[in-house]
Amino acid sequence: MAEASSANLGGGCEEKRHEGSSPESLPPGTTISRVKLLDTMVDTFLQKLVAAGSYQRFTDCYKRFYQLQPEITQRIYDKFIAQLQTSIREEISDIKEEGNLEAVLNALDKIVEEGKDRKEPAWRPSGIPEKDLHSVMAPYFLQQRDTLRRHVQKQEAENQQLADAVLAGRRQVEELQLQVQARQQAWQALHREQRELVAVLREPE
Repeated sequence: MAEASSANLGGGCEEKRHEGSSPESLPPGTTISRVKLLDTMVDTFLQKLVAAGSYQRFTDCYKRFYQLQPEITQRIYDKFIAQLQTSIREEISDIKEEGNLEAVLNALDKIVEEGKDRKEPAWRPSGIPEKDLHSVMAPYFLQQRDTLRRHVQKQEAENQQLADAVLAGRRQVEELQLQVQARQQAWQALHREQRELVAVLREPE
């Protein structure tokens, strides 16, 4: 049952990998788009992840619970693996969208394809590969840095709002405590005056 479950969970990756052409099954000289190559790498990673986190290892970590509730353990494992795969795919999709990776990879494929028919050496802006790579990658990393800064600033602003709200709540509590204390003192003073008045009235003339 455990092996069948692991096979089912990995089935989505396996089917997707067979739908496209894997690097091993293509004839020599065939060009694979970098986007498909990236998707294949992700599928392969997920397959190896599922294989590494087998149901047997999962039950070894929670042996007592597995012995008491084997069916529930199986469902927990299935849901955990499914959510893990979904989370990884969503994270990679976010990275691809933020970095516009599909457009960049497709553009790179186009440049490589166009360069196949050229006999003269490829042109470089500076002639220095390291410098050219830096000129291309630096804007991307700067964009990522700016994005992280915005996230940090937003989080800091939210934290400051929460801190201000906590301080305001503390001030209100302190004010209420002072009001209660003042009323208590006023009540005690009034009660003391009443007792003194009663004592005066009871004194014989």
